[in-house]
Order: sequence, then C-alpha cells, then structure tokens
Amino acid sequence: MTTLEQSHLKGFTLKNLIVTIVGTTSIVTSVMTTYFALKDDVKDLKNSTEVINRVNDMRLKILETQVQILQQDVKELKERKQ
Repeated sequence: MTTLEQSHLKGFTLKNLIVTIVGTTSIVTSVMTTYFALKDDVKDLKNSTEVINRVNDMRLKILETQVQILQQDVKELKERKQ
C-alpha cells in the first residue's frame, strides 16, 4: 500500500463502521416513518375533503330546488294578481 492509502485507512475501525451503520439505519427509519405518517395524513385529509364536497353538493341541490319552488310560487302569485 502507498502512503496515501494508509492515511485514508488509518481512522477506519470496526467501531466507526458500526456507528455509521446504526446512525444511517436510524435516520432511514425516521425518514420512512415520517413519510408514511404524512402519507396517511394526506389520505385522511383527502377523504374528509371529499365528504365535505359531497355534503356541499347536496346542500346546493336542495337550495336550487327550494329556489325553483319559490320562483314558481312567485310566478303563481303574479298570475293571480293579474
């Protein structure tokens, strides 16, 4: 080995290798856990938004029906006055 290779391998120990592997595993686990938690949160938010949109659509249909009924009533009242 050359002097350059020896200087690069000098600080490499089993302890450093284990610490590096454990640290990397810990970081990857944390990132994956956070990712899946956020993914579930986004899915729940999407579902609740869909439910709210359905309820709003139903309310809108009911209001449109009521407006049509009121317009018919107004038309009938106008026709009676004439």
